[in-house]
Amino acid sequence: MAMFRSLVSSAHHRHQHQHRYQSPVQAGDSLETQYSCPICLEVYHKPVSIVSCGHTFCGECLQPCLQVPSPLCPLCRMPFDPKKVEKASSVEKQLSSYKAPCRGCSKKVTLTKMRSHISSCAKVQEQMANCPKFVPVVPTSQPIPSNIPNRSTFVCPYCGARNLDQQELVKHCMENHRSDPNKVVCPICSAMPWGDPSYKSANFLQHLIHRHKFSYDTFVDYSIDEEAALQAALALSLSEN
Repeated sequence: MAMFRSLVSSAHHRHQHQHRYQSPVQAGDSLETQYSCPICLEVYHKPVSIVSCGHTFCGECLQPCLQVPSPLCPLCRMPFDPKKVEKASSVEKQLSSYKAPCRGCSKKVTLTKMRSHISSCAKVQEQMANCPKFVPVVPTSQPIPSNIPNRSTFVCPYCGARNLDQQELVKHCMENHRSDPNKVVCPICSAMPWGDPSYKSANFLQHLIHRHKFSYDTFVDYSIDEEAALQAALALSLSEN
């Protein structure tokens, strides 16, 4: 009986080991599919394998996972040691040995050259151009607001440079207008519900540095006026005390 249990256990562990290192593909899958990275879904490029679970990915695709303190396998979500990732030499050898038909022109190409072939194949490019464009099933019934001021990008009040976000505006003015004596209206303040579009700062650069170190979007509810915002802040302060 003990011998029978031992044989069953041995067979079970052997099956688990084989299953772990087999590629998760179906019998009907093409060679290209069987040798495709689970992340980018293209034929492997410089494949690497995670030693602990045996799953294989393109080296570049796995790279972001190796930058975090406790990486997880993108496929099975098992933790792994980033130092125990090795070059998948056997997979690379198979990529050089096997040929598969191009999905566009059907020409047989070795798997190592499949990526470069597809990128230049006129048939594949034609197929991609003919792919249906996304169109919503039901158009939205909500009207698009037209009177919401732009609070994401601003115009430099000195030279008129456009499409500067808050940090870019500060950087631009410090680098290009540090010695400009003109009094100008702050474009960030004037875009706010409480802003005065006619008020000119005596020292705009100092105003930028001291008032706009953070983004209002993080802290402000634009749908309420200044008095309501003050009352909300007071209520929150009292509740915390």
